[in-house]
Amino acid sequence: MALAAVRSGSPARQPRERGQGGQTQQSLKSAQTRARLIDATIRCIVKVGYANTTTPQVAAEAGLSRGAMLHHFENGSALIKAAIVELHEKRLRAFRRAADTENHDVDALVRAYWRQLQKPAFVAFHELALAARTHADLAKILQPLQVEYRERFNAQAVALFPEWQGDRERFDLAMALSQTMLEGMAINVLTGAMAESMVEPMLGLLEDQIRAMNPKLSKGGRAKSAKDQPD
Repeated sequence: MALAAVRSGSPARQPRERGQGGQTQQSLKSAQTRARLIDATIRCIVKVGYANTTTPQVAAEAGLSRGAMLHHFENGSALIKAAIVELHEKRLRAFRRAADTENHDVDALVRAYWRQLQKPAFVAFHELALAARTHADLAKILQPLQVEYRERFNAQAVALFPEWQGDRERFDLAMALSQTMLEGMAINVLTGAMAESMVEPMLGLLEDQIRAMNPKLSKGGRAKSAKDQPD
């Protein structure tokens, strides 16, 4: 969203309380409307880019008036912050779903993350990350949220992968390698810098490297028991 072109507008109005039942219904309706606006923001960023996204476009994409939008988000900054938070939450939920299994199959985890990077949410996030380089207002919003996301991601990863807890330094390296390589591949495929035919060999190379970093992992994700270890 071109934040420089977005004016603050009037403060968001608070809905009147109409008793406990009415208040609950109103809160649900408000949450649904906010979600529509956030999703519309992400779609607009994917379609036309950050610089060309405006609040009237977002309202139209959501099927709402601009006034209705300002009832929930007082300005473009509040809306873009909510969109970034939602993009981060999507990534965390996807990672948790892929990793929350008894046996951690390295191949399956790598490919689950790769599939997530093919979705519009990654395109939107990449667009925002690039735009933040030259838009100071966007950078002020994005950078603290990035730090928070990284801390939450790392904490979640440590909890989900007990087989790595004996070597935190190597685990952090494996996670950084995976994230950097897969996201770099996704960007290169998106921009045409890498041929689609290179995806499978590169994924296989990453999977082999992760297994090499942790002898407890085997192909298929089964942790080796003592009797599986060489004499």
